[in-house]
Amino acid sequence: MQELKDQLTPVLFVGHGDPMNAVRDNAFTRTLAVMGKTLEKELNGKPKAIMMISAHWLTRGTFVSVTEKPETIYDFSGFPEELYKVVYPAPGAPETAREAIRLAPEIKEDAEWGLDHGAWSVLRHIFPAADIPVFQLSIDYYKPMQYHFDLARKLQPLRGQGVLVIGSGNIVHNLRAYFENPSGSPFDWAVEFDAWVKEKIVARDFQSLINYQSEGAAAKLAVPTPDHYAPLIYALAFAEGNEKMEFTYEEVQSSVSMRSFRVG
Repeated sequence: MQELKDQLTPVLFVGHGDPMNAVRDNAFTRTLAVMGKTLEKELNGKPKAIMMISAHWLTRGTFVSVTEKPETIYDFSGFPEELYKVVYPAPGAPETAREAIRLAPEIKEDAEWGLDHGAWSVLRHIFPAADIPVFQLSIDYYKPMQYHFDLARKLQPLRGQGVLVIGSGNIVHNLRAYFENPSGSPFDWAVEFDAWVKEKIVARDFQSLINYQSEGAAAKLAVPTPDHYAPLIYALAFAEGNEKMEFTYEEVQSSVSMRSFRVG
């Protein structure tokens, strides 16, 4: 079993935050750049493909993108022009995406979706050459967290096939509170919930994280909608046994947690 684990591609969870991080040079984006170089060194090359699970592709039912040439999607408004000029021209990975369907037949094909900003805003820092095939797995907005965890478990064999899994969301993501306090100190409840999630990850208490709503008022404020939290659950579900897990970035900005981590 250990021999198999040594061949597994790592899993990343990235707290992507503000779309402007796509064009910023800051402590967060620099950690992404280092992460990409580290991965290529450890893998003696690039991953075969990347499966992105972004908070910004929400569907009824679960889909994988099978587009040959995914378009860069600008799924936001009101940002500076420079953000709309960013293009991430990575090729698609339709055959690898179909392997996900083989593992979990409840997943369906989608031939239209490209790369939303939850994907390209982080990928352009991790793998700036945009030469690794990428496909996305959608998040069924209407399913509970247990569904997402169980689905990811079915897809675990992808890691043994050279697929790098990246969940892109935010553990704490309350935009209403953020717009009221964009540059202020972190809200106490945001810090509290972020610390609680860290504690549960370290303890490998994934069931408590699946049932996060039981955590009370802080959880309700930190996760007003499940979209940005779900990628965390996917990333954790891909973990095998007692694989090493390390936090690659830790910060709470107002009401948004940028916490990121790596599995394996």
